[in-house]
Order: sequence, then C-alpha cells, then structure tokens
Amino acid sequence: MGYQPRTRAPKKTAREYRKAFQEKSKKIVKQSRHVARQFGEEKTVLPQQQVFEITLKRLHTLGNQKFGSSPFSEHFDRWLRTVETVLDEFKIQSDIKVDEQFTKECKQILETIKLQFETYRQQEISLEIQINSLSGTKKCLEQVNKEYQVKSLVLREQKTAMLRQLSKELEVLKEEQNQIVKLKTGFFRGISKKEREQRENFAVQKYIDKQQEFEVKTIEFKEKQKQFREEFECKREFLLEDLKSLKRYTKEIEEDYSLEERWFTCESLKDVLNNFLQRKKE
Repeated sequence: MGYQPRTRAPKKTAREYRKAFQEKSKKIVKQSRHVARQFGEEKTVLPQQQVFEITLKRLHTLGNQKFGSSPFSEHFDRWLRTVETVLDEFKIQSDIKVDEQFTKECKQILETIKLQFETYRQQEISLEIQINSLSGTKKCLEQVNKEYQVKSLVLREQKTAMLRQLSKELEVLKEEQNQIVKLKTGFFRGISKKEREQRENFAVQKYIDKQQEFEVKTIEFKEKQKQFREEFECKREFLLEDLKSLKRYTKEIEEDYSLEERWFTCESLKDVLNNFLQRKKE
C-alpha cells in the first residue's frame, strides 16, 4: 500500500476568521447577559423579614412626610398613590401571599383616609374663598384711615374759620357797647336818655345773641366731630374684625391638618403588616 499524503483543509480567509470571531463574541456576550439577568432576578428576591422591614420603614417615612406649602390638597393624590405602590410592591413578592384579612384591612384604612382627604379638600376650598373675599381688607382699612384724616382736617379748618369769624363779630359788638357807654357818661351830647338806653339794650342783645350763636356753633361742631368719629370707629372696627378673620383663615390654610391623619393611616397599615407577619409565623 503506497504512501498517500494527508490532505489539508483550505485556509480560511481573513474575512472568514473575522466573521467567526464576531459570532463567537456575540454568543459570549449573550450568555453573560443571561447570567447577569438571572443573577439580578435572584438578587431582588429578598427574605420575608427583610421585605417586612423595608415596607415598614417606607410606611414610617410616608407617615412623617410633610408637604411643602398650601394648598396641601394638591399633594393628597400623589401621597395616596405612593402608599398604594408600597403595599402593591409588598404583595407581589413571590414568597409572600397575603390573606383576605390583610387585603380587607388595608382597603378599609385607605378608604377612610380618602374620605378624610375629601373633607380637608373642601375645608381648604372654603378657606380660600374666605381669604379671597377678604383680600382687600387691608387696603380698605388704609383707605378709611386716610379718609378720616382728610375729613378731620377739613372739619377742624371749617370750625376754626367759623369761630374766628364769630369772634370778630363779637369784638365789633363789644366795641358798639363801648360806644354806648361813652354816650351814657356824657361824652356825646344831643342824644336823649331813652335813645341811649335803647341803643344800649339793642347792643347788649346783639352781643348776647352772637355769643349764644358762638356757643351753639361750638357745640354743633363738637357733635359733628363726635358723630364723624363714631362712624369712622364703626367702619374701622368692622374692618378690623375682617382683618382678624383674614389672619385666622390664613393661619389655618397654612397649617397641614392632614399630617396627623396621614401618620395615623401609616401606623394603622404597619399594625396590619405586623399582625399579618404574626399570623404567618403561627
């Protein structure tokens, strides 16, 4: 039997080597990703006790969460969705099978806080309406004070002008009386005693009348000022009461009354979780 040389396989081209290398690399990467995905999935499966602790901690955080500013009702739905998400993530754990009691108790607690949220929302709307209706109270009070100052000044100027005029008229009448006295003492001749007495009586009566007018005008202005002040105080007192109400409503709307209810809700849910864990151990 003669010698037969071994046949060699034809050499691959560089292109064929590159293609084979790329296919092998893709296969390795695919296998690596599959292993990593399996590892990740296994990593998310946590022990029951750890799942309980994480859920309790999240509920504790939500129970103490403070909303930034009013209107606080804008945060209610978001907060409630977050609580529901925490419970859903707890229930979907592969080795945790919640019972009917757990589901029923959680549902009842959530329904209660929803109703409470609606009450708070209506209260907030009512407070906003009150605040809007009283928003111009400060400006009204400033306007009333300004009007009072202006009218008081005008009234005082009128009083001063009128009393000054009456004072001048009294001075003129007083001078007339002095002239009559001179007639009586004999400085002026040719006037009968009867005429002098008539002039004197007339001058005295005019002076008395003018003096009475002065006193009446003084009293009238005092009454006018008193009435004006009472009207101003009435308006001012009314506006001050509105201002107190405005401050009270503003203080109320800036206080988050839902915080206590939200804390109580999360504490109740934590109790439900603890009771469920106890049942599972039994």
